[in-house]
Amino acid sequence: MRMGKDENSADRLTQTLLLIYLIVLGWIILLKLGVQFSYLEERKINLIPFANGYYSIMETALNVVIFIPLGIYAGILFRKRTFGFNLLFFFLTSLMLEGLQYVFKFGTFDITDLLTNTTGGIIGYLLILAFQKFIIDPLKAQKYINIIAAIGTFLIVLLLVLLKLNLLPIRYQ
Repeated sequence: MRMGKDENSADRLTQTLLLIYLIVLGWIILLKLGVQFSYLEERKINLIPFANGYYSIMETALNVVIFIPLGIYAGILFRKRTFGFNLLFFFLTSLMLEGLQYVFKFGTFDITDLLTNTTGGIIGYLLILAFQKFIIDPLKAQKYINIIAAIGTFLIVLLLVLLKLNLLPIRYQ
């Protein structure tokens, strides 16, 4: 089946938004909103979920929330793929980011992050499936999502800039 011009341009916009999201995600996770290299003196691995000595509901929630857009974009762009494919995509994306943190000493390889990030991807994927059930025309649903995603991307970049400039009452590690 050949894609129409509208569907093709909607996919290009979704792909562009996904690329912006991945760049911002890398900036958050790998560079901790900065450009520090040799962030840690030594490499660390945590292979026991939620066992790093403390439990932060806020950190867990943020790890889930930050991966919800990945699930939404995957639900749109990989719409013909199975749930298992998408689940593997979320897991491998998180695994790659956690692995890069370890290799470049930007942070700790943490199994808790792997689980919460993957959960965020699943939630985003399920949200897009539910949204598409309400709006029968998939192209119309994608256009709505693209508008919301563009606004959301702008707001997240603004939030990150405010965080980086310490203009918010919360701090990112």
